[in-house]
Amino acid sequence: MNLAKRILDVCCGSKLFWFQKHHPDVVYMDIRQEHGDIHGKHVHVDPDVIGDFRNIPYDDGRFDMVVFDPPHLRWAGPNSIMKAQYGQLSETWSQDIAQGFKECMRVLKSGGFLIFKWNECQIRVNEVLKLMDTTPLFGNRRGDTHWLVFTKKECQNEEIS
Repeated sequence: MNLAKRILDVCCGSKLFWFQKHHPDVVYMDIRQEHGDIHGKHVHVDPDVIGDFRNIPYDDGRFDMVVFDPPHLRWAGPNSIMKAQYGQLSETWSQDIAQGFKECMRVLKSGGFLIFKWNECQIRVNEVLKLMDTTPLFGNRRGDTHWLVFTKKECQNEEIS
């Protein structure tokens, strides 16, 4: 992998929110690679790296920015377009999200930023935030989809005021 790449998206899926889907500074990672049609829509999951956000295959402090947009569906039908595009949480979703957050912070450089995206269609963002050992720096508080920004400091458990 090119060491000049400074941003890691650990759950890129179909890269739906990316305007620049092939930006040279970004490594796109996902647990799966698949292509297909469902309900007349083409689903294209084509990461640079196949990997699990619970065990990110990079060294500590490697990236300036990490994007963490994990699956947010606990329940989805077998032919769900949302499941095809975003994936689905397992029975151990809370442990998985907590471990994923720790892994994202591990590969993040000190002073770097973690962008976390969550949709509350089935699980409230407050329930997810209880799984994390740090407080967001800023984010939005309205609507169903939340974008939260965390920063990594030397003392990770330091409360942000």
